[in-house]
Amino acid sequence: MYDTCTTGSPAELSAACLVERYRSGALSPVEVVRSVLERIEAWEPALHATYAMSADAALAEARASEARWRDHAPLGLLDGVPVTVKENIASKGVPSPLGSAATDLVPATQDAPPMARLREAGAILVTKTTMPDFGLLAASPSSFHPLTRNPWDPSKTPGGSSSGAAAAAAAGYGPLHVGTDIGGSIRIPAGFCGVFGLKPSWGRVPHLPPYFFRVTGPITRDVADAATMMQVMSLPDDRDYMSLPFQPVAWSDLAHASLKGLRLGLLLDPGSGLCLDPEVEAAVTSAARTFEAHGADVELVENWIEPAMRDGFSTFMHIRAAVDLEDLAPEQQARLHPQLREALLKQPAIGGKAFYRAYQNVLAMRQRTAQVTGRFNFVLSPVSPVPAFAAESWCANPESGLMYDIAYTCVHNVSEQPAAAINCGYTQAGLPIGLQIAGRRFDDIGVLRLARAWELMRPAQHAWPKPPA
Repeated sequence: MYDTCTTGSPAELSAACLVERYRSGALSPVEVVRSVLERIEAWEPALHATYAMSADAALAEARASEARWRDHAPLGLLDGVPVTVKENIASKGVPSPLGSAATDLVPATQDAPPMARLREAGAILVTKTTMPDFGLLAASPSSFHPLTRNPWDPSKTPGGSSSGAAAAAAAGYGPLHVGTDIGGSIRIPAGFCGVFGLKPSWGRVPHLPPYFFRVTGPITRDVADAATMMQVMSLPDDRDYMSLPFQPVAWSDLAHASLKGLRLGLLLDPGSGLCLDPEVEAAVTSAARTFEAHGADVELVENWIEPAMRDGFSTFMHIRAAVDLEDLAPEQQARLHPQLREALLKQPAIGGKAFYRAYQNVLAMRQRTAQVTGRFNFVLSPVSPVPAFAAESWCANPESGLMYDIAYTCVHNVSEQPAAAINCGYTQAGLPIGLQIAGRRFDDIGVLRLARAWELMRPAQHAWPKPPA
């Protein structure tokens, strides 16, 4: 397990450790923000994970936080803790380009709910983070942002669409990062970058604009920091008319009573004709065997998603993308990332009946997922069939023509179940391998607790990557 409280750099300390040191006076928010800014300066020429960074504003907030701690009057749970936020989550005064040069840059008039809750808790926004065009890729190519790269190997992708958030977490741009997920956009980057990412139950974290399948969640280096973020971000906001009723959750209680008798499903077959990389399979299988050795009952599960269900989801997402992009003026469409524009143009026109059948298949996917996973307390699987691929590529297999090649992750968006990505090993080349832990609907704390149990059991982790010399 990573030690998040003894590293020499304040930029790499956990949020819990920072708050402890602020309280004792051993460290100042100003020192921490300066350390994070130095880390960003060292990494950014290679990573390109940031957008709209304002060092002056962050330092001003840090000085205000320093004064509050000196007066023993912190604003909230995260006073003085640096945070990065994905650029599609509005922060007042900052445009949200949605990763695309096709977007008009209009400053946001208000903070979106996650940003508002973090500010109220005293967190310091250091920078926004990058994403691909309209969040439509599980990779990082963008027509607006420079190409974001993976800190473990800059020739590889950090994944998408929360590309910059996961890269920032692995590179040590402070402890807390916020992403969004509509088909795997938190979990895939977290898995590729060796960090922890939680896709909460749909509606658990209020969001604007609300949308089916989309959630906001934390990306961190450890499970405890993600739990603290959930305690803050899950607070209610009436602007999200699709959010769940607020429910107090014991987010800070991550102790798992026992693994003995816990029923775990193990899904290895990605379906849809995809092949599972042998190194990924070995790492995930080894993790399952570790749970089994600690008393859990592990049962191999066959892929339950029929081709029609997967095609229905892909069709639904393609239509969503096509409608959004058709609303753009011709000159805006011309500024889209060329690969994305080409992929969308290749899609055949789909009529109303075909769309309705696609939606019926999405509902069938939801029903089948709930039925199969409901037999278990949790389901384990890879996050991705493959490790991180080339940074310039827009998917693992561009020749396939699949934009939504998200075999293990999208089912849990459709079913609204919580699911997390956590590192479970490395390839021979040193790339992280992500383990997905999916829980029953609304059991977000259960997923966090099992992830914490794995964090304590897993083999020693590699040292975090360091900035180029």
